[in-house]
Amino acid sequence: MQVEKRFSQSCENNKVPILRELETHFVGSSQVLEIGSGTGQHAAFFATNLPHVTWHTSDMPVNHGSIKAWLAECSASNLHAPIQFTIGVDDWPELNIDAVFSANTAHIMQPEETRLMMELIGRQLPDSGVFCQYGPFNVEGQYTSQGNANFDRHLAAEGCGGIRDIQELQNWAPELKLIERIPMPANNFLLVWHK
Repeated sequence: MQVEKRFSQSCENNKVPILRELETHFVGSSQVLEIGSGTGQHAAFFATNLPHVTWHTSDMPVNHGSIKAWLAECSASNLHAPIQFTIGVDDWPELNIDAVFSANTAHIMQPEETRLMMELIGRQLPDSGVFCQYGPFNVEGQYTSQGNANFDRHLAAEGCGGIRDIQELQNWAPELKLIERIPMPANNFLLVWHK
């Protein structure tokens, strides 16, 4: 059976701006866990361009085929096959990670799943660990654009949890400190958390 190698245009659009920030914020990291590797595009691109880190992909089993297809075309030796990791279902992976990356997951998950993800990262990251979180987020209870408000209505119609407020995430992760809130293209942010 041929595995479908899926393609996300948004991943293609945002990978370079995100990489520019990861080059700074993961400079002292060595083992990165990506939560929600999706198509696999980000992993293939970031691992190739961040050779000093070992990049561990993870996602629900339904996405593993596409991740493996992207990894098969990637020559990076620092990139690992996807781990089965669904928040609220699977245990935290047994890895000695010192950094976490997650893109466009908080608004897809249900609120209780996002809360659990934040709590787990807060507990599992070692002291001085880094978490880089990308996506659309609300600020002080407000949408940052009409486009995000429209997107949130679409998410609700699809049964997703919806766009989370940054303060809400901070409340859910008391062990993490939000160091930077970096504006990104298409009304997104990169949130940089330190333990």
